Amino acid sequence: MKPDLFEAPDYYNLDDLLTEEHKLVRDAARSWVKREVSPIIEDYAQKAEFPKQIIGGLAGIGAFGPYIPMEYGGAGLDQISYGLIMQEIERGDSGVRSTASVQSSLVMYPIWKYGNEEQRQKYLPKLASGEWMGCFGLTEPDHGSNPSAMVTNFKDKGDYYLLNGAKMWISNAPFAQVAVVWAKDEAGRIHGLIVERGMEGFTTPETHNKWSLRASATGELIFDNVKVPKENLLPNKSGLGAPLGCLDSARYGIAWGAIGAAMDCYDTALRYSKERMQFGKPIGQFQLQQKKLAEMITEITKAQLLTWRLGTLRNNNKATSAQISMAKRNNVDMAINIAREARQMLGGMGISGEYSIMRHSMNLESVITYEGTHDIHLLITGLDITGLNAFK
Repeated sequence: MKPDLFEAPDYYNLDDLLTEEHKLVRDAARSWVKREVSPIIEDYAQKAEFPKQIIGGLAGIGAFGPYIPMEYGGAGLDQISYGLIMQEIERGDSGVRSTASVQSSLVMYPIWKYGNEEQRQKYLPKLASGEWMGCFGLTEPDHGSNPSAMVTNFKDKGDYYLLNGAKMWISNAPFAQVAVVWAKDEAGRIHGLIVERGMEGFTTPETHNKWSLRASATGELIFDNVKVPKENLLPNKSGLGAPLGCLDSARYGIAWGAIGAAMDCYDTALRYSKERMQFGKPIGQFQLQQKKLAEMITEITKAQLLTWRLGTLRNNNKATSAQISMAKRNNVDMAINIAREARQMLGGMGISGEYSIMRHSMNLESVITYEGTHDIHLLITGLDITGLNAFK
């Protein structure tokens, strides 16, 4: 792969809206990605393997639980800093950002928000340092967009809970030490359980033959009469709203992350358009190429403003689930369209591993589907503005 010459676009001077801490956090993540991710990520994507050696570096830049209080090993940062870290990691690769998103928003977040103090002290410091990796079990083989119909369940056996069921499309599953699993009790109420590797009957087979997120480890969670200690139940929230609260945090991070992928595609296409000569001049001098580039930077700038505003709302506990949903849908759609246009600008070179564009394009096919599909997010906005439920 070519050297990482990335220069971040900031057409509306959004840096003026960031604090010095925001910029320090972002620049540290950006430098780390250039140094540790960009030189190796294409090889790992080609091999369909997650580069485990970067886990310590992800922890070092605060990517695991950036907003978790320092007393639990987190960085104690605000929501904009969290978003900027996700942006920079996904500029490198969506699969690496997925690893960090899951660890932060889908594992550490529910333990912090829904767990008790003993659970926080036991799990969060090890997750923040990367000593332990985690995964999140919600999606099932037959229940994706309709998680309330899940069949994974547990029964109270007096001294323990007996857990049965299966989850699929689970990022980090093959190597995770802990899984936050959502299952129904005997009354049909959804609860979160912390399941640890090594518990008898718990297996995590890896998912192979993916054309997307190839540098991210994906697998299944299988529960065959797993005895889960009662102290592993998350006590402070139950019902479908509990996992959806985690998804709000993760979707917010995705809204920022998608900007990173889009910026990388735009920056690559812009540089290529100035260097590639056809008909005696740079292709960037042709009107159709300038149209593509102008539309890209416009859409990136709109997405940057959208997420910055959403971040300020999150910092003030004012962001709604529907607002987060809109940002996830808009920004991923923006990014996937930019990836496709950038690929066309590079012609045949656009499909080569010498450039990042085709990898981003394939990755974004997963990002536009997971944590709520594009169409589901449209219906969330539709419900919010009309008050009429299209899901029923």
